[in-house]
Amino acid sequence: MKDKNVLLDHGSGGKRSNMMISDIILPAFDNPMLAALNDSAVFEIDGKKLSFSTDSYVIDPIFFPGGNIGELAVNGTINDVSMCGAKPLYLSVGIIMEEGFPFEDLEIIIKSMGEAAKKAGIQIVTGDTKVVSKGACDKIFINTSGIGVVDNNLNINGQNARVGDKIIVSGTIADHGMAVLAKREGMDFDTDIVTDSAPLNHMISDMLEISSNVHVLRDPTRGGVGTTLNEIAGQSDKGILIYENKLPVKDSVKAICELLGFDPLYVANEGKLLCFVAEEDCDKVLESIRKSEFGKDACVIGEVVEENPGRVFLETLIGGRRIIDMLTGEQLPRIC
Repeated sequence: MKDKNVLLDHGSGGKRSNMMISDIILPAFDNPMLAALNDSAVFEIDGKKLSFSTDSYVIDPIFFPGGNIGELAVNGTINDVSMCGAKPLYLSVGIIMEEGFPFEDLEIIIKSMGEAAKKAGIQIVTGDTKVVSKGACDKIFINTSGIGVVDNNLNINGQNARVGDKIIVSGTIADHGMAVLAKREGMDFDTDIVTDSAPLNHMISDMLEISSNVHVLRDPTRGGVGTTLNEIAGQSDKGILIYENKLPVKDSVKAICELLGFDPLYVANEGKLLCFVAEEDCDKVLESIRKSEFGKDACVIGEVVEENPGRVFLETLIGGRRIIDMLTGEQLPRIC
């Protein structure tokens, strides 16, 4: 690495994050489960396949349109555990608060976590709390870890993208990032922009009930759809082509992105998934996603192609093509 010190960009999920992981973290913890670089580790114990994931939430502000740091932490880890096709079962919660944090806010956050867990059908079974001196952390940070069971016949991961696969996104993109940014910057827009934070485990279970041809699942959080597609292209060594006229973006979100110079492809989502599915099963999987309360705006945005292995291209509205690279620079720090 050329950088001498950690930058905010190293937490973006983009190029610098990947360099830090590949140059420093992977060599120290080298093992096949970690090296796969999926949303969760998949392993077997006594013949049972399990999925395990952990994440830390440092979002600013901690309350934002449609949600707060607590339910975001629960939903985010549920989704990471689920992206290999697992059924999430149990979560742990670690909370770090600064001295002086209001109990009123803590109670709201904890209640929302319980409600989110109940909605997803999982249990929070263990945890930890720490309090540090005022100013030693910013209000409250939360870590959640989750574990789930995977059908032994399933093999869903980023390496499995196949030429001809259709790429489905389960709804409009960039909602979460723009909701948080608007709140953080005190923008008083009269819009419908709220976080899309949601548990996707039930949606995934329904999809897998009707199709055995789902090859890749991923939730495009930090770095957005553009960065996530680059990760999958790299893991699978396949080319990916998406279509600008197919990308679902709410008019209100698009307007703020244009106003502030953001590309919706690189803005974080917290309740959407990307699904790579064989063409013959695409229609029925898409129909299944649309039946979910969190998938009504699902659509096909692209496909896996033979040309340009390891790269992502966008076909523009005027028919040209441009490279969609991994996010460079930190657009929105502390977005989750």
